[in-house]
Amino acid sequence: MKFIKNHLMFILPLMAILLGIEFYLVFDRTTDSYERGLKEGYTMLVVAKKPIKVSELNKLNRHVSSAEAINRESIVSEVAKGISKESKKQIFEALPYFYNVGLDSYLNTVELEKIKNDLEKDPNIKRVETFGSSYSSAYRLFSFIKFLLKVFIGFMGVVSLFLIIKQMEIWKYAHQERMRVMEIFGAPLMLRSGVLFKVAIFDAFIATFLTSGVFLYVKFVWAAQSGIDLMMEKQHALFKMTDIGILLGVALLLVIIAVYSVVFSSKGVEE
Repeated sequence: MKFIKNHLMFILPLMAILLGIEFYLVFDRTTDSYERGLKEGYTMLVVAKKPIKVSELNKLNRHVSSAEAINRESIVSEVAKGISKESKKQIFEALPYFYNVGLDSYLNTVELEKIKNDLEKDPNIKRVETFGSSYSSAYRLFSFIKFLLKVFIGFMGVVSLFLIIKQMEIWKYAHQERMRVMEIFGAPLMLRSGVLFKVAIFDAFIATFLTSGVFLYVKFVWAAQSGIDLMMEKQHALFKMTDIGILLGVALLLVIIAVYSVVFSSKGVEE
């Protein structure tokens, strides 16, 4: 029972870090598609005196990626109901050209304002409407959520790493007698610490597979039965097999850091 408890005290903090990392990977993948949706769904309105090409707009600002002309005839038919054809023709000739302009990426409000200023420098462009208020609220909320997630994962990672190091110190004291015997026979410091490396690496594999198991369950079982549209649509992004390599690499790096920190700190004390 004590053996299991000692291993759990190491595996659980390590799993907390790995769960946080995997959650961020999943969040980044799902929000990446969300960002693309925001980018593709967002357009600014450009009013021009004469027809203008997307290449001309792109020269004014490199973030302009598309320009779709709005049908002027439909505008005239809406605002000129019940008037003569001659009047409609005059209105049509006086009407400027309208374009829905798309961008190549999801930009903040400062960059949107810069695009607006760059486009309005062209004498052919009468006005640019960025719809900044609605865009700004969505962008700020999204950025704030990502910031909070990073802070939480970072804080949890630091706390968990300290718990891992503390557990490593407990293991060091548990194997202290064996390590002293090896020291008497002239074994180098790193060889004496081999038992710590073996136990830590074994637990790193266990923590990685348990974490992967949690997200595999979420992907193939929970998400399919959750009834949450976002989860069902983004099921493929909830876990990828390459994530196992990332988690294992992080786990091994953490345990190596923990072992080295304990070994070399104790070496300084002994000397």
